[in-house]
Amino acid sequence: MAKPLNELRERLLRAGVAPRHTRRYLTELADHLADLTAEEERAGRSREDAESAALGRLGAIDDLARAMIEKRQFQSWCVRAPWAMFGLAPLLVLAGAYFFACLYLWCGWNIFLPGADTPFGSLAAPIYSFANIYFQAGKSYYFSAPILVGWTIGLVAARQRLTVVWPTVGLALIAWMGATAQIHASRTAIPRGLGHVSMKFFTLGPSGQSISDGLLHALAIFTLAALPYLIWRLQRAIAA
Repeated sequence: MAKPLNELRERLLRAGVAPRHTRRYLTELADHLADLTAEEERAGRSREDAESAALGRLGAIDDLARAMIEKRQFQSWCVRAPWAMFGLAPLLVLAGAYFFACLYLWCGWNIFLPGADTPFGSLAAPIYSFANIYFQAGKSYYFSAPILVGWTIGLVAARQRLTVVWPTVGLALIAWMGATAQIHASRTAIPRGLGHVSMKFFTLGPSGQSISDGLLHALAIFTLAALPYLIWRLQRAIAA
């Protein structure tokens, strides 16, 4: 792709044009530019002169960018409703991930510990047994879920060339939800829960120690979740 088209891509993304619309638009321009270049070469110009003349006929970068930026239907939802994309959507995705974790726990509980009151601390099996691997995999998924959602936020923000404000909001909410998430499973303590499993979020313990532990946990999640996005921002700053 010609350098002016690369510059156009960056301008469109920074202006909020959705990546899929940007990609389609640039593909169409690249095809048109190839046709114009071929016409100029058939007219007797050298390759370099033909490309220069074709770019001139294609139009100025400002005009090409304006044609997309001024049309709201091409704007990304990250720009139209950032409060939803970085405030509401990540929490819903993480809630769905935790629902799957609860379902995973419930299935393992009924398969491997059908007579136990709770699946927590009830398994006495060899470390390499399938039951132990099953529950350890579920625990790993449970603790990594907010980090994976945070990486997704960073990927979306990087693709859209967004400023740090809304991605930071989304990462902070995910870190808070992940740090305060508590899962409970007991046939006697939760008689009316969904499969005797329940979860709660966004509440810290009553003691000062539990509050400080929760804040440290949230900070750890935020740091790990934001790390890829921060590295990308640093690379962009160095390249610029």
